[in-house]
Amino acid sequence: MGNYKSRPTYSCTDELKKKISESYALFRSKVIEDLRPKETDWSELQQASSSGDLSSLRTLLTDDTIAETTDTGLTLLHISCVSGASSSQIKFLLRKGVKWAALSKNQFTALHLAAYRALADGGADVNQPGHSEVTSLHIAAMCGHLEIAKILFSHGAQIDIGDIVKFSPLHIACYFGHEKIVEFLIQSGADVNISGSVGDRPLHLACAKVTVCDDEGHNPLHFCCKSGHLVILHYLLDHGGQPHATNIYGDTPLHLACYNGKLEVAKQLVTLTGTESLNKENVFSEMPLHSACTYGKNVELVKFLLDQDCVDINCQGKDGHTALHSACYHGHTRVVQFLLENRADVNMVACVSEQSGDSEKREEQTALMWAYERGHDAIILLMKHHKRPSDESACSDYSGSLDGSYVSVPSPLGKLRSMTKEKIDVLQLRATLPHQFHLQIIDLDFHEVIGSGSFGKVYKGTCKGRTVAIKRYRASTFGAKSDVDMFCREVAILAKLNSPYVINFVGACLDDPSQFAIVTQYVAGGSLFSLLHEQKRLIDLHSKLTIAMDVAKGMDYLHTLPQPIIHRDLNSHNILLDEHGRAIVADFGESRFLRSTEEDNMTKQPGNLRWMAPEIFTQCTKYSVKADVFSFSLVLWELLAGELPFAHLKPAAAAAETAYHQSRPPIGITFPKPIVTLLQTGWNADPEQRPEFREIIPILEECRQSQAVAMLSNVEPTSNHFPTALPMVTEQEVDPEGRTTPPLVGHVSALRNHWEMEASRNSAVSTDERRRIPFPQLDKNGYVSDPLSTMRAPLPVPDSLPNSMDEPET
Repeated sequence: MGNYKSRPTYSCTDELKKKISESYALFRSKVIEDLRPKETDWSELQQASSSGDLSSLRTLLTDDTIAETTDTGLTLLHISCVSGASSSQIKFLLRKGVKWAALSKNQFTALHLAAYRALADGGADVNQPGHSEVTSLHIAAMCGHLEIAKILFSHGAQIDIGDIVKFSPLHIACYFGHEKIVEFLIQSGADVNISGSVGDRPLHLACAKVTVCDDEGHNPLHFCCKSGHLVILHYLLDHGGQPHATNIYGDTPLHLACYNGKLEVAKQLVTLTGTESLNKENVFSEMPLHSACTYGKNVELVKFLLDQDCVDINCQGKDGHTALHSACYHGHTRVVQFLLENRADVNMVACVSEQSGDSEKREEQTALMWAYERGHDAIILLMKHHKRPSDESACSDYSGSLDGSYVSVPSPLGKLRSMTKEKIDVLQLRATLPHQFHLQIIDLDFHEVIGSGSFGKVYKGTCKGRTVAIKRYRASTFGAKSDVDMFCREVAILAKLNSPYVINFVGACLDDPSQFAIVTQYVAGGSLFSLLHEQKRLIDLHSKLTIAMDVAKGMDYLHTLPQPIIHRDLNSHNILLDEHGRAIVADFGESRFLRSTEEDNMTKQPGNLRWMAPEIFTQCTKYSVKADVFSFSLVLWELLAGELPFAHLKPAAAAAETAYHQSRPPIGITFPKPIVTLLQTGWNADPEQRPEFREIIPILEECRQSQAVAMLSNVEPTSNHFPTALPMVTEQEVDPEGRTTPPLVGHVSALRNHWEMEASRNSAVSTDERRRIPFPQLDKNGYVSDPLSTMRAPLPVPDSLPNSMDEPET
């Protein structure tokens, strides 16, 4: 995908397991921090709450001090619960107006801390069996209460304890389909092969739901074939498993069996389910034969696939690469030799994009060139001197015959031409760049690192007394022609820009390739990505729309230059905010001067995959400035929702969802109607249907100055005032769970509110019928509940417990 050849090895599932582990550790550290406050800094009133001195509390408490909090956001009620105060003290504080819903800075209510403290200090036996030998951990697993399961385990709950039929909590979680509980139990050491009373394992219970898919579209057959369990494979196939179903990457179960070298599984799949999957191609342009050669450690698997009548050893994917290309790229010498001996055509070519300055061409590359680029010398030598049975002799190093048994390795002369072209590009840049932009490395003082990438690092520094950002390229990166091209192109573009909405160019160091550097203005506020997802700042709606308008004006400036510029990498990482909260578009490393849209002159898949337009992801090389409009729409949604687009997916999977499934992030019911229309047109699959930025700016401006936005943001409707710092929301703006939220919340709260409204309309429905109304579930993209949340996911309510929608008990 992109300019990468063949398939990446790290999956979204691996990433999710890592993040769940990190999330649990973070949860523990934060709750312990709140339970161990620094009492030395407390006021007399807070000390009284901690010591349980109710008489002093009654004397000191006034209307002015009722809302007093510690530096870590603990209210008087938090302090009382943490210290184990009496129920009389708790009731007194509640009567005085202290709110249960108040959150500490670590996002815990007093009830959270009280529950955690009770388990830690109360001496409760967490392994006490109840009816049918069921323990508390079994109940948490049955109901899907992940937070409760974590707390029980951290206080000594036995992970593999059995009930009356020897079912462990893992059995129960598998049976009820609570995937997060299952993942937690396995990560905590649960025995995945533990046997029930009749030899039934947790996986048997999980496989009762053979149509269930995860967020990446994997059904149980996919996992079974990846792991190579033959017995489970037969069980699934006998119970309605779908052997030719694909995940979001286009992988069938046979693909995954081949990617993991599972020969016996592949044989059983083909024998029992037919040959339909053998010629199915995934989004990486690979069929099962390609997959087996990508794995490369099982020649017998490759031989088995080639023995099938419908499999051609020279079958090509959409990009033209063959099984031989895959084996050469991954360095599997034995597989390469086997394919050559079975008459694989070494002259077949894959069509890839050659990144060469402003001249974009589709370059045809052979398998030998892929091996050469990856440095697999043994394969290069093997292919150069391989002799076919029909050949009189092996060809010489520089044979030009079209019928030869190999294609020549790029010659030293070609490498010399490439180096010469690099030098010409740099010399031309030195000659054309205005004198005031020429800098020497000695003019720069480097301070702390503020960013990094494949090119090198970005430093905060000074240049002639001015605070600047310095993008310093690594000397070692200039072995590849495209790195020099990127540097020269970015300098050439920055030198032509002059707008308050795009980054200001200070100059560049051009004298020595080992000291190449680009110097721009320093933007103190950091990136929009950092603000939203790392600092987790809550921004009022007026400020959000101002940021969006600044970005739109910057992009309109780029697109309407005499020689238009397409940014190609617009995302929240590359939108910077100054000290007044105004947005600046930055990072032009992937940008290009736009030429005729009729020319095939654009690089495939530049930029960040998560914000990438579908026409770029699907290998098109004739895309236009409308690709930037698509990226802007995702940024606008991200800004309003406060969440990453398709946050549950890795970037490549997110791009595949937008391109191949035409999925889009869900629209919150609180989004203003003009913004909803703008989003729907801006991320239209057809680039021609998307608006231009000059059409977007008036819509944002009108919405920003509307009365509704002014009321939400506490500003005058017609005021152009922008606060000197991005404001936080007020304490009064809380969602149904008591959390402080921005005026426009993300899809989780929006969909939950919509569901509650629907429920209220059906208030005439009987209590029994209302019990059966489901809580919000995950859609095919995994939305509604955050998979990494430790405190926020809505909890299902079993029928045996009071339902939150029932009438209050009297």
